[in-house]
Amino acid sequence: MSTPTTSDPASTAAQGDPRERLTTVRSEVAKAVVGQDAAVTGLVIAILAEGHVLLEGVPGVAKTLLVRSLAQVLDMDTKRIQFTPDLMPGDVTGSLVYDARSAAFSFRQGPVFTNLLLADEVNRTPPKTQSALLEAMEERQVSIDGQPRPLPDPFMVIATQNPVEYEGTYPLPEAQLDRFLLKLVLPLPERAQEVEVLSRHVSGFDPRNLAGAGMRSVAGPDDLATARTQVRTVGASAEVLGYIVDLVRATRVSPSVSLGVSPRGATALLATARAWAWLSGRSFVTPDDVKALALPALRHRIRLRAEAEMEGVTTESVISGVLRTVPVPR
Repeated sequence: MSTPTTSDPASTAAQGDPRERLTTVRSEVAKAVVGQDAAVTGLVIAILAEGHVLLEGVPGVAKTLLVRSLAQVLDMDTKRIQFTPDLMPGDVTGSLVYDARSAAFSFRQGPVFTNLLLADEVNRTPPKTQSALLEAMEERQVSIDGQPRPLPDPFMVIATQNPVEYEGTYPLPEAQLDRFLLKLVLPLPERAQEVEVLSRHVSGFDPRNLAGAGMRSVAGPDDLATARTQVRTVGASAEVLGYIVDLVRATRVSPSVSLGVSPRGATALLATARAWAWLSGRSFVTPDDVKALALPALRHRIRLRAEAEMEGVTTESVISGVLRTVPVPR
């Protein structure tokens, strides 16, 4: 995989401020990926909030192409790991290799040393390897032979899992699910969108040649660093903070839920709402920002009771019910 390139400063400056550049990401990615605008927006929000994303979708909905396109547009390096039952932690993080010529061990970096890491089918690898990825996600470093090695900045894990095939998988424990800032669901495209996909292929679109699709870099790591600094200045009133707390507390008392949203979930909802407010051109968070991000920020942090699942209750329906019943600040 190619290393990140440096954007032309003159052309970059001509494109406006970081907000303008990041809001054009969706239209650029759409040159290669059809019908996943919501997922692209969610990924941009996660990058701004310095979090990680769990992508769920059946095979063939362009999860890998989406990540590669995002890396191209944001001028970042990306690597992909296909998680399998025999994958070892060293295959992710890297390992010490003995050099016979120097009679010493040297560190060989694993694929985790990148900007955007696509962890494909992360639930197909044993917990030991999942925990190695967890350290990289949480600490933004890996420990080899007791020595911490920092990961590149920016760094984001985009993990995928198949929602319909569970045989031979190792479901992610709640502690690891809670580390993902957002869970985005990639739906199958509508008929018109699927026709558009085929039309592009007839016209010569090659998913392995993104530059040939007219895709260009619209932002770089420097823009992202500036944007993150600006996101941290977005304010939230006491009423909005109370609204977020009331939402997460309501999930804990729902009769259908055995494990509700933790305080980390509340901070995740606040972080994503601030990023969305900034992208929308505001310096403060509104209740509508919180509502817009509640589903992707909270749905993977709720465990349902077995009897509720048998009755057809879903985490999405629980969150929708909470949004309807919790009073919205005026």
